[in-house]
Amino acid sequence: MLKGRICTVRHLVSTDLNTFIALVNDLPSRGDHFSLHFKSPETLRKEFMQNSFVTDDSELFVIEDSLHHIVGVITHFKSRTPVTREIGYRLFDAKLSGRGYVSEACGLLVDYLFNVHQYHRLELLSTPDNVASIRVAQKCGFTAEGMMRQSFFINGQYQDVQIFSLLRPEWEARRL
Repeated sequence: MLKGRICTVRHLVSTDLNTFIALVNDLPSRGDHFSLHFKSPETLRKEFMQNSFVTDDSELFVIEDSLHHIVGVITHFKSRTPVTREIGYRLFDAKLSGRGYVSEACGLLVDYLFNVHQYHRLELLSTPDNVASIRVAQKCGFTAEGMMRQSFFINGQYQDVQIFSLLRPEWEARRL
């Protein structure tokens, strides 16, 4: 469990499962930046029973507020090289945007990944119009690197994706 000032980042437990499934499959809450693809509740339950959403390739955490409500998810997963991990996140309720939950959760996860693993590079990908996600990347010390043209397919449209990265030496320098 990773504890911050305003949120906790922790693994999903079985008592969370029904709430989690309802939140993750709530299509209207996805907005313009997430695919409308969703999994059946039984498929999600089966995946949870098999590995609790934790494998060598990916690890999913819930973001919990101070009242122990699940407000979002954050994950890290295999990227293009063995020394790189990609981070993804989603806030479940747009009304909670701007309160710092995702920024703090991302900072906690970044610290965890660099402290516990030998990763050299972390990446975040965002569509250029996802201002909130770009702000999270900036707050957490990520640097904009460039654009991958039309590499996301979201809601029937190809979209450009901006790449942000944080290298271990940059993270170490920020901690001084």
